[in-house]
Amino acid sequence: MRTGRQYVESLCDERCIYLGGERVRDVPEHPAFRGVVRTIASLYDMALDPANGMIYRSTEIGGDANAVFMIPRSADDLRRRREAISCWARRTNGLVGRGPDHVGSFLAGFASAPEFFARGRREFGENVSRFYRQVVEQDLYVSYVIIPPQIDRSTTAQGQEEPFLQAGVCAERDGGIVIRGAQMLGTAAAISNYLFVSCIVPLRPGDEDYALSFVTSVATPGLKLYPRRPYAAGQPSVFDYPLSTQFDETDALVVFDDVFVPWENVFVYRDVEMTRAQFFATAAHVLGNTQAQIRLVTKLKFLIGIARKIAAMNRIDAIPSVQETLGELASLAAVVEGMVLAAEASCVIDDNGVARPNSRFLYGAMGLQAELYPRAVHLLRQLAGGGVIQVPDSYKELVDPETQADVRRYVRSTGVSAEERIKLFKLAWDLAGSEFGSRHHQYEMFYAGAPYVSKGYAYRNYGYEEATGLVDSFLRTYDLTSATEANEL
Repeated sequence: MRTGRQYVESLCDERCIYLGGERVRDVPEHPAFRGVVRTIASLYDMALDPANGMIYRSTEIGGDANAVFMIPRSADDLRRRREAISCWARRTNGLVGRGPDHVGSFLAGFASAPEFFARGRREFGENVSRFYRQVVEQDLYVSYVIIPPQIDRSTTAQGQEEPFLQAGVCAERDGGIVIRGAQMLGTAAAISNYLFVSCIVPLRPGDEDYALSFVTSVATPGLKLYPRRPYAAGQPSVFDYPLSTQFDETDALVVFDDVFVPWENVFVYRDVEMTRAQFFATAAHVLGNTQAQIRLVTKLKFLIGIARKIAAMNRIDAIPSVQETLGELASLAAVVEGMVLAAEASCVIDDNGVARPNSRFLYGAMGLQAELYPRAVHLLRQLAGGGVIQVPDSYKELVDPETQADVRRYVRSTGVSAEERIKLFKLAWDLAGSEFGSRHHQYEMFYAGAPYVSKGYAYRNYGYEEATGLVDSFLRTYDLTSATEANEL
């Protein structure tokens, strides 16, 4: 387990990131990344503190490790893992969606079933196990890119107007393969150590060049990152944009300009079926998405806390309609939290001895995620009203001798100072109305893909036999004969 300082130092390498037409030379100190890098560093320091209960004894490495990377073997393991993930989520208010615990959870699922990857080649299973141990031993931050660029979504990789728009293998060399093309939505790629690269979008026969699964260092030669506009850069202060300045992971287009990947970092190679199945034949998808739902629970609680404080500050919390709104927010959050706890309590031990959260409840929550979070944001906006708009431009109006008297007199609440009110309403705006907030709105809407994808998981994992069994059982209690007899009576 490493310290926050060691994490920061690990980012001082030759990674190639472009912002504003220039290459970023110092990621930890660049205005776009400085805030979130310090946030992630604080997570590593938290994990090292025994008081936070995040340290467990890993049988895979024979030593202490971060519990967020655990391969759970029992319901108690799932509880410990949830508590560790929740500890980090409370520090970020659930606003770092792709922290080290996210892809780390997928890798734990992969490593729990190395025999699956060995079907391709024996050494691929060994590669998965070895890299997982490396992640645990070195406390690595791994992000992923698993979605191809949106160039022509009516077809798969083979049908694009030119080859290698999507990242694929263009050549084999002694000791490895060469990757060319791009993948999108590299959330947190700029501040992580390694990238896991694959494709979760279904491929077809003929797409073998793109049917891959491998890991590579973010600093690998030929790897280039093009992040979207960062929300931290240019903000006046943490007081004015407390979330944008500390939790913006950034999302990047990742370009592979003939990147060499050694065979020891390859998990799946030119196999369409295995590329898709790796997530579901192993515990990867269920463990990775459990982390996401645990994080979402904290995020919703944070949003509800802001809403409740605004209602109290504006002295509207005794109004029945406001209580109804707050009650709806409470219900939304309780649904997700209840599903997480239910999935854990009714976990299933698979053939490899891994405790998998019950997929009925996990995917039931995921199926509603795209509706629950936008609804919660909408209700927060309703409660805040114009208060999130009528705030001073920056903290400077509160301290400037020429402006502070007016601001402190007119932008306040009964019994609440202007500083307290402005601080709360700026926080609410950063969550619900700023570019950072809008990005999170979009993120939660499409976290699991398009609605048919997320609800498809719920459809395939509910287990309709019990429900249809209830109907069949009742149907057997009467028939046409009983109807005739009833009429005769």
